[in-house]
Amino acid sequence: TLPLYTRFKLGTADMQFVENVPWVERFNVNYHLGVDGLSVWFVLLTAFITIIVVIAGWEVIQRRVNQYMAAFLILSGIMIGVFCALDGILFYFFFEATLIPMYLIIGVWGGPNRIYAAFKFFLYTLLGSFLMLVGFIYLYAKSGGSFDITAWQQLPLSGTAQTLLFFALFAAFAVKVPMWPVHTWLPDAHVEAPTGGSIVLAAIMLKLGAYGFVRFSMPILPDASRQWAWLMIALSLIAVIYVGLVALVQKDMKKLVAYSSVAHMGFVTMGFFIFNDLGISGG
Repeated sequence: TLPLYTRFKLGTADMQFVENVPWVERFNVNYHLGVDGLSVWFVLLTAFITIIVVIAGWEVIQRRVNQYMAAFLILSGIMIGVFCALDGILFYFFFEATLIPMYLIIGVWGGPNRIYAAFKFFLYTLLGSFLMLVGFIYLYAKSGGSFDITAWQQLPLSGTAQTLLFFALFAAFAVKVPMWPVHTWLPDAHVEAPTGGSIVLAAIMLKLGAYGFVRFSMPILPDASRQWAWLMIALSLIAVIYVGLVALVQKDMKKLVAYSSVAHMGFVTMGFFIFNDLGISGG
């Protein structure tokens, strides 16, 4: 990722390092990747955190070390794919594929209640994403058979369609952030995950949901995003205040990190949906 950083051209909003190769030609699904000023920083963050995770597990993990490292490297590549995807189905594929290595990381190398935590994490995030897939299929039909995310941003969608699509995407992104009240999977996952898994959850995976709001909800559904901004701000405030207070009484360090992460992400989503430059930049 270092050449990506050194060769990235500042001062332009255009996608850079674009790669577009037909994947499933029958449905016009393409292996379409690229980065802009938003996604490039997430790619760099993912690469940096992966190095930290490998170092953190160097002596802690004593069994199936090869598989452990492989799971994290695969997860790192998939998360980079989420941030680079410019095709709707490709994004969905990467977004859902993150579940598999993280499920294994929690379920195989986690604590005593790792199976329960892994299943809860898997089911919450999987079920939340089904509506997003339905929304993507609608956008595909509405755009004349295109999964190009940049083309979706130009679609003239009605107010009703925008509202329905907004909540379809909300179901996926809110769980991943996670926003209150669909945050309960995170404390269990944090507590049972190995240290490397907790690092990835807090540092990168929660950002996938926030990235989804900025990449999809706000540019593709601007009217609905403004119409329902009050709801997003209200849920974010509950996360900041209520979940923040819950974090203060935690005695388990991993639970403290989990609840504080929900509160911190509340600031992020609130900043986005205030809809001013300072709020979005701060988020």
